[in-house]
Amino acid sequence: MLDHIILTVSDVERSLAFYEAALKPLSIRFFMPYKGEDGHPDLWGFGDGERACFWLKQGKPDPGSIHWGFKAESNTRVDDFYRAAMAAGAKDNISPRARVEYYPGYYAADVLDPDGYSFEVVHKS
Repeated sequence: MLDHIILTVSDVERSLAFYEAALKPLSIRFFMPYKGEDGHPDLWGFGDGERACFWLKQGKPDPGSIHWGFKAESNTRVDDFYRAAMAAGAKDNISPRARVEYYPGYYAADVLDPDGYSFEVVHKS
């Protein structure tokens, strides 16, 4: 089970705006700025308001090194995410649809963020 991920982005302010808009339909929000000390970088945390699971840090992105997926409660939430992400500036990677190549009941969308990272939102029924 995944507890958290830290994503290195080229422009924190741009990525904060993008992820705040794109993740809103999933009820994932920015709420936890962390001021780094003693060599630890500054981080910006997203989650449910109590626990952060997705963090951003300033640096040199490496989009080919990672892919991740957020869970959606329904196919409708996948569609809502996709529309919000595209409106926030995402590039389409895989539009929302059933992905039966994985297994029946897998419905997902995949977008590219401002740094070119590919990430997916999936509902598994």
